Amino acid sequence: MSYNKVYKCAKNRNEMNNMIAIIDYGAGNLQSVVKALHYIDCDTIITNNKEELLKADGAILPGVGSFADAMDCMNNSGATEAVLAYIDSGKPLLGICLGLQLLFEGSDESPGAKGLGVLKGSITKIPNNNGELKIPHMGWNSLHIRKHDDLFKDIDENPYVYFVHSYYLKAADPDIVSSQTEYGVMIDASVSSGNIFATQFHPEKSGTLGLKILQNFIDITRRV
Repeated sequence: MSYNKVYKCAKNRNEMNNMIAIIDYGAGNLQSVVKALHYIDCDTIITNNKEELLKADGAILPGVGSFADAMDCMNNSGATEAVLAYIDSGKPLLGICLGLQLLFEGSDESPGAKGLGVLKGSITKIPNNNGELKIPHMGWNSLHIRKHDDLFKDIDENPYVYFVHSYYLKAADPDIVSSQTEYGVMIDASVSSGNIFATQFHPEKSGTLGLKILQNFIDITRRV
C-alpha cells in the first residue's frame, strides 16, 4: 500500500522550499534524517509512492539492517521500481549507509540477493584483524576526500564523520569514489556518479559537518 507523510518547516514560509523525498521501504531509520533536514529548513515527504517520489526535487535512500531484508522490503513495497525510475529522471538521489550498499549489485552479507545494480563494486565484510578491531565499525572516523564534488563543497580536508557498519564498499570504478576512510582496510566511504550520491557514513549523525553535507545536497537539488 502506498502512502505519503509530509513535514513542512515553520521557518521561512515566504520562501519556496525544495521538497526532499525520504524513501520509506520499511527498513530505514527515517526520523533522524527528517530531523536533520528540518534543522536546515528543508521540507520533506516520507513516501513509498512512485508518483509522489517523482515530484520531489531530491530523494534520500536511507537504510539500516541486512542487505537481503532491505531488498526484500524494497521489492515487496514497490520501492525498487520507484527508485530506479527516480534515478532515470536525472534528479539527485542520496544514499545513506545501507542505502549506499543497495545501489550496487549485491553484498557478501546476503549471497544471492540482488541489489539495485546501478553502480558496480563489491560489498564485503570488514576484517577484524584477528580480533584487533571491533565489528561493526561504530564511531567517528576521518575521511580522506579524493574529489571535492558538490557534496563536499566547502568541506575541509580530513573531516570526522560517524559510521555504523559491518560491510564496506570497494567500488569497481575508482573515479566514482569521492572519499575514503581506513578501518583495518581502505573503505570507499562515499561515491558520486551523475545524479547519484551516496555515503557509507551517516551525515545526519555527524554534527555540524554532516548538516553541511546535507545542505550541499539540498543545494544540488536547487540547481537541477
